[in-house]
Amino acid sequence: MPKMGLLTSVGTPLQWEQAKQFAHEVRTLGINYFLSVYEKLKEKENSCLKWGDEVEYLVVVYDDETKTAKLSLRIHEILDELRKEEEEAMKIPNSGETIKTLWRPEYGIYMLEGTPGTPYGGTLKSLLQIEPNMKLRREIISKFLRPNEVAITLTSFPRLGCPGQFLEPHHEPTGRVSRSLLVPDEVINPHARFQYLTANIRERRGSKVAINVPIFRDKCTPEPFIDPTIPKNRNLFPEDKEASEGAALPNHIYMDAMVFGMGCCCLQITFQACNIEEARRLYDQLAIIGPIMLALTAAAPIWRGYLSDIDCRWNVIAGSVDDRTREERGLEPLKNDRFVINKSRYDSIDCYISTDKTLKPEYNDLDLVYDRDICKKLMDNGIDELLARHISHLFIRDPLVIFKEQLDQNDDDHYDHFENIQSTNWQTMRFKPPPPNSNIGWRVEFRSMEVQITDFENAAFAIFIILLTRVILSYGLNFYIPISKVDENMMIAHKRDAAMSEKFWFRKNVFADGNIIDDGNTTQVNENLSIPDNETLDSSNNFRQNGHADTNESISSVEDEYEQMTINEIFNGNGDKFPGLIVLISRYLESVNIDVETRCQLGKYVDFVSKRAKGKIQTTATWMRNFVQSHPKYNNDSVVSQEINYDLVKMVEKIQKGQVVVPELL
Repeated sequence: MPKMGLLTSVGTPLQWEQAKQFAHEVRTLGINYFLSVYEKLKEKENSCLKWGDEVEYLVVVYDDETKTAKLSLRIHEILDELRKEEEEAMKIPNSGETIKTLWRPEYGIYMLEGTPGTPYGGTLKSLLQIEPNMKLRREIISKFLRPNEVAITLTSFPRLGCPGQFLEPHHEPTGRVSRSLLVPDEVINPHARFQYLTANIRERRGSKVAINVPIFRDKCTPEPFIDPTIPKNRNLFPEDKEASEGAALPNHIYMDAMVFGMGCCCLQITFQACNIEEARRLYDQLAIIGPIMLALTAAAPIWRGYLSDIDCRWNVIAGSVDDRTREERGLEPLKNDRFVINKSRYDSIDCYISTDKTLKPEYNDLDLVYDRDICKKLMDNGIDELLARHISHLFIRDPLVIFKEQLDQNDDDHYDHFENIQSTNWQTMRFKPPPPNSNIGWRVEFRSMEVQITDFENAAFAIFIILLTRVILSYGLNFYIPISKVDENMMIAHKRDAAMSEKFWFRKNVFADGNIIDDGNTTQVNENLSIPDNETLDSSNNFRQNGHADTNESISSVEDEYEQMTINEIFNGNGDKFPGLIVLISRYLESVNIDVETRCQLGKYVDFVSKRAKGKIQTTATWMRNFVQSHPKYNNDSVVSQEINYDLVKMVEKIQKGQVVVPELL
């Protein structure tokens, strides 16, 4: 689940009927804050790269006698102990050097988020700190777990929302906040922000959320599949009838609460750019990579105790926070609402924002929905149209949780109102202005990846993304395709075994003149991962002086610039036509001054990603699916029973501890 933001907020949260009266005011104050930050910091420069990762964990409790694995609701006890360690470390002089990890709560009360204590530095050697830090996080968590508990990195818990017991302690699904037929409110973090976010999404939407994931059809799966475990006859809340009135679709796995999405775990990378222009450029280029990395890290094939026909979490989360009314979804004519909105708050980006010359207007081919009054205000105050449209697109949304006391914060230095909207637009990329009163610069957050079972895998994908940003900037790469094709790629990424069986839209020529870097024609740079202006390759090495790939005027149309490629082709190349991202990263590593040991260790991570793209190593989703289907208690009916789930989670624990060797996965 993505970082929820504003957890420091305290005060009196407003129910939706009250909160919606202040929506316009919060949007106005948020825009005023952004204008203030932009004016003060638009010229801000940061000479070195800083970055960090976020890994989310599930805490599971075993009962070996009954062969059950359930989610532990004891996270607040564990988090209290973890924070005591943080507080003790902060008392030490120069504590920035001693705080190795930071811990934060998440939406699900069974979840923890762990990050490095301080950002990683800007050298290639610093990349080698990430896996040891991830291992340290597991060691620290384990100190505060009971003997029958374990912290695992699974994207989604396979039996969340099943009949019977999936929580420890057990609670019946009768809560007034989510009003779910399937999960109790006790699964939600008790912080007021999470509780009111859940209730206000339901109230704003006018119904519970309705998530439907296609069932995986095995030999003995009923046809049609009508889920017998949904208590459709319950009559506790007015929303109880929704499942029987069409919200629960045939041949699908039905889910009706925010926790099914926001209770998922992921791997996210945030990095500081040198300046706002670099941040905007990386935002665009990485947005195109987002769906491809989603497919390559796919790790969520099981929902509510059933094998599904998808491999990823993204659309489940999109459905879990979809607060759009019937009018906004285009199901009824606009009467009370302002816009028809084609996506959930949680989805892929809708527009590119870079000022780079390689961005053609044709690439922004979606009919962007944005607040024209806000856009005009931004442009009247000196913000260019692309960035103004992006911000005014985010601000078509209402603030979902408003604390009464924050309404008095109406000066330009309070960022809560801006973050109220910004942090609840959960897109594949996030463009992040510098926080107030800080030396932090303009940042970009890469958000699409699913968390992996082992620290090595998570480190490999984090390192790959950071190295890719350096290659994009060093070689002036241009990945642009129409953003509608990025949306298509997001849909493709969810398909079962998409990493091996599907093709994705990708640019044919990411260089200026079609030439590929050769070993003898690269610029020697040092190991600092920041890219100063004077380290860009000149035109004799295929790139412009400003580090931007030149536009190729000989291409007759945008449609000729891209084609469908397999993930293997995108990563490992397709002969003379496209070199592949792995080759470009390898060439970059060969061109920098680093010691042999660092180069070899980085090579192991890059090689792992290459092999995953080739299919020599399975995705987590494929491995999980195969584990279930080969289990002796599996009945070829798509059902993942308590015992199968227990054995699966036990195997995940053994893999992450290195107690078993699984060559198809590692």
